[in-house]
This record gives sequence, C-alpha cells and structure tokens, in this order.
Amino acid sequence: MTAWLSVLVPLLVMFFALGMERVESRLREATVRPEEVEELLERPRPDEVRALFRQGSGRALELFRLRNRGSRGRKPARRNKAA
Repeated sequence: MTAWLSVLVPLLVMFFALGMERVESRLREATVRPEEVEELLERPRPDEVRALFRQGSGRALELFRLRNRGSRGRKPARRNKAA
C-alpha cells in the first residue's frame, strides 16, 4: 500500500501541475493590459460606455480595440484646447 502511494502521489502532483500550467497559459492570453483600461477610461466613446454598463468590461474593451485598430492607419484627430 505504501509503495502505491509513493508512486501515485507524485504522479498526481505532476498531472495537477501540468493542468494548472495549461489554465495559466489561457489566462495569460486573455488578460487585459492596464494601459488599455486606463486609456478606455480616459477617452471613452458613448457606445463604449453603454457597452461597459450593459454588457460588461469585455465588450467595452472589444469596442475600444476595434476603434484603435481602425485609427492606426490614420492620423489622430487634434483636439481643440479652447473647448
């Protein structure tokens, strides 16, 4: 019985560690950078704010990323400081 436990316990720990590594790698891919959240909250659009309150931060960040992806090819609009 002791021999089985001495073989089984390390194997279980190893498989658990491998499983947690897979979970961690998926979470690492799905994380949001703090810079993105900060920029979203500094310069929100009405549709992003609406999505933030109705559907959560995931949808708002998706709209924000789509906006950034579309504006990369163009020059950023200059803001009027008098306004």
